[in-house]
Amino acid sequence: MKIIRKTALLAFFLTLISTITHANDTGGLLDHTLERLFPKGNINLKETYEGKVILAVNTASGCGFTPQYDGLEKLHKKYKDQGLVVLGFPSNDFYQESKEGDEIVEFCKINYGVSFPIFKKSSVKGSKANAFYKKLASAYQGKTPKWNFFKYLIDQNQQVVALYPSQEKPLGSQIEKDIKKLLDNEDSIQ
Repeated sequence: MKIIRKTALLAFFLTLISTITHANDTGGLLDHTLERLFPKGNINLKETYEGKVILAVNTASGCGFTPQYDGLEKLHKKYKDQGLVVLGFPSNDFYQESKEGDEIVEFCKINYGVSFPIFKKSSVKGSKANAFYKKLASAYQGKTPKWNFFKYLIDQNQQVVALYPSQEKPLGSQIEKDIKKLLDNEDSIQ
C-alpha cells in the first residue's frame, strides 16, 4: 500500500512540474504552420522566420488604426535587409475585418502598398486564437490583443520582448527604437 501511495504521489508531483514547466515555456514560439495569404501558401514560421526580429500585428481593414499599415510597411522596408520581418494577422475579433482572403490582400496592397507577409484571417485572442497567438499570449504573461494593431516584438531567439498598444505608431516611436536595438544585438531593449 505504501508503494502505491508513493507512486501516486510521485506521479502527481511529476505532472505538477510538467504543467508548471509547460506554462512557462516560451521555446518553440515559431513551431507552427499557418496559411499565408500573401505570398500564398502554408508555411512553417520557424523554417521561414527563425533568427529574424519579428513584429507580429493583428490587423483589420475597418479600424481607426488601419492607416498604421503605411507605417508598418515603411518599417518593414527600412529594416528587412537587416533582419526584421513584419507579420500581419487579420482578425475580426473586434468586428472590424469584414473582408476575406484575397480581398484583404488587395485592400492592403492597393491602399498601403503592403509587401510584408499577411496571414489568413483568424482569431488572435481567447480559446479560438490561432496557435501562434496562443503561444504569444502564454509567452508574455497571458497578455492578448486589447484591440486591432496590437504589436508583439519577438527577438532573434524567439522570445517575446515587448508589447505595444494599438496607439503606438510603428515609425519614429519606441517600437522602432527597440527594433534597432535588437538588430544591433544590444542586450536589452529597456
